[in-house]
Amino acid sequence: MTDQRKYTTKLIDTHVLIVGGSSGIGYGVAEALIEHGATVTISSSNPTRVSSAVERLSTAYPSAAQSSRIHSHVCDLGTEATLESNIADLFAAVTASRPLNHVVYSAGDALATTPLADATLAFIKQAGMVRFFAPLLCAREAAKYLPKSAASSFIITSGAVAHKPMPGWSVVGSYAAGHFSMTRALALDMQPVRVNCVVPGAVDTDLWRMPPEEKEQLMQSLSAKTPTGRVGQVEDVAEAFVYLIKDRNATGAIVDTNGGSLLV
Repeated sequence: MTDQRKYTTKLIDTHVLIVGGSSGIGYGVAEALIEHGATVTISSSNPTRVSSAVERLSTAYPSAAQSSRIHSHVCDLGTEATLESNIADLFAAVTASRPLNHVVYSAGDALATTPLADATLAFIKQAGMVRFFAPLLCAREAAKYLPKSAASSFIITSGAVAHKPMPGWSVVGSYAAGHFSMTRALALDMQPVRVNCVVPGAVDTDLWRMPPEEKEQLMQSLSAKTPTGRVGQVEDVAEAFVYLIKDRNATGAIVDTNGGSLLV
């Protein structure tokens, strides 16, 4: 007699597109979903990083590679002139051979932090290309392909700066806070497809582009300021995405994962 499995099999035979899945949180989400039995397609703008990510996933999960559960597609989201057509091409390619059940948007670029006095209109607009305009356009495209069911979902990744402003972060913080309204509005516009948002605090990823020694000092400083005494790891934060994909009762939700940093 075998045990029942109601919870750990929910994602078997599902297909998840992870936009920004070649590194950082998105890559961790890809790992977690593969372990739960899903087929994943990772997308990023850098062909080399996409190929490297597929190779690493295939090495870590050889059975998934052998059963064709790991796929990729290169898509540039940082250029306004091609943004809409690139996103349309991405969804058409990803769904060409298999249906799509979930979309995770975790793409990011270098954090556009600057003194407000130096923030030109061009700078502000470009700062939102990957972080704000692209996820909204991805949602518009996803609505055409995701099955009209609560079993389908779209997840946006925001940032804790939306809750806790910092000097020099007015541009990024404004877009991050906008994700909250975007999530709730899309949850109505895309219903019954579920739309949710994950809001990580500081997470140890390669988006912190600085010398190793400087990064280590920053991580130690951030760890000292959190009730958990540690900076978030990708493997921790990825669990929030898995939860939102699996819980068919969750939509319009803003889920925080920040080590309690907002409490202090």
